[in-house]
Amino acid sequence: MANLTHHNFTPNTLALHAGYEYDSQRTLSVPIYQSSAYNFENLAQAKARFGLEELGNIYSRLTNPTIDILAKRLAAVEDGAFGTITASGGAAIFYALVNLAQNGDNIAFSNKIYGGTQTLIVHTLKRFGIEGRVFDIDDLSSLEKVIDSKTKAIFFESLSNPQISIPDIEVITRIAKKSGIVTICDNTVATPILFRPFDFGIDISVHSLTKYINGHGSGLGGAIIEREGLNDLIKGNPRYEAFNTPDESYHGLVYASLPLPIFSIRIITEWLRNIGATLSPQNAWIHLQGLETLELRIKQHSDNALKVAQFLESHPKVTQVDYPALESNPYHKLLKKYFVGGLSSGLLSFEAQSYEAAQQICNTLELFSITANIGDSKSLVIHPYSTTHSQLSEAELKSSGITPNTIRLSVGLESASDLIADLKKAIEK
Repeated sequence: MANLTHHNFTPNTLALHAGYEYDSQRTLSVPIYQSSAYNFENLAQAKARFGLEELGNIYSRLTNPTIDILAKRLAAVEDGAFGTITASGGAAIFYALVNLAQNGDNIAFSNKIYGGTQTLIVHTLKRFGIEGRVFDIDDLSSLEKVIDSKTKAIFFESLSNPQISIPDIEVITRIAKKSGIVTICDNTVATPILFRPFDFGIDISVHSLTKYINGHGSGLGGAIIEREGLNDLIKGNPRYEAFNTPDESYHGLVYASLPLPIFSIRIITEWLRNIGATLSPQNAWIHLQGLETLELRIKQHSDNALKVAQFLESHPKVTQVDYPALESNPYHKLLKKYFVGGLSSGLLSFEAQSYEAAQQICNTLELFSITANIGDSKSLVIHPYSTTHSQLSEAELKSSGITPNTIRLSVGLESASDLIADLKKAIEK
């Protein structure tokens, strides 16, 4: 097959073909370019690349051909303008936030997000002089109340981990546009197959590639995708001084003057170059393999998870099940509004009758591994209160909807009947 000349294909087709231009060997599988540096044609080319006059390989902390193919493919699948790859999902979120905010600024973030991300925003960024301001996704009037002239980003998750909550995204993006603020959505759990962030006005999508995109728990990785036309929001916007004033580290370069996707270019030149949370070519190749089967897997994850959720909802020893594909779920209407095919991915949570019962269930399950990960082809279980969200205060846990009785399941690709039998045995022990 020839190199793609356009992207007028479905996401599944793009996940197999986009971004790869054959080299002289024309290998069907994307090559692993195992090199830390590159031989410039001459000093003039080297100077042009360092000065951002020409895009191309310089050093693998910034760019690498295998990683670039992954970035282009992910951007194509999500219908974005440009993709940047990082060493982990945490690095992707950190870079996206500090690319917009600096000392004295603040970030508005949803009350229902992954615990590690909340710790990053509330505590780690505080050491950089950046304040985190929480808003309630179930009462979006709270978002407008935390915004001021120093608010540089609005951060939320399309499907929250582990509450599996869905915000009314168009309300968030409408508030953001009124104030000229960039929105950042963590689309890890939903993936670009189930949720299309740029169709609903979101500016930046971030991913932990480690989860569903990889699909097998075999490598870390993160991605940042920006939408088409984001430059128009940033250029001349007084909120984003770093893009509109001279950068002394580039001899007075003003990013807003570049005919390029300036949000992504600044991540590469400022954050990857100077801090270096860069993915390895081997891990990029592994994620490319996972991406090829993402659509098949996420549909099966969703189908299995719905069957498991329906079983749990019917069990007398389960007091609550959080999974939006259930018709009884408070986010079911929003799922139908925003998500492709009404599918809700493979993550769900439920409430046991007590803390002790939650502990017993986790320790008794045979097919579900106690693992601090999600999106694996194999089913996983974790107790968020004592692990992934244990750094949160009691008030933060309450706001997040996490209790000592909460159990999170990442439903894998095993037979749903086997998974249900395993859960039944553990719950009824």
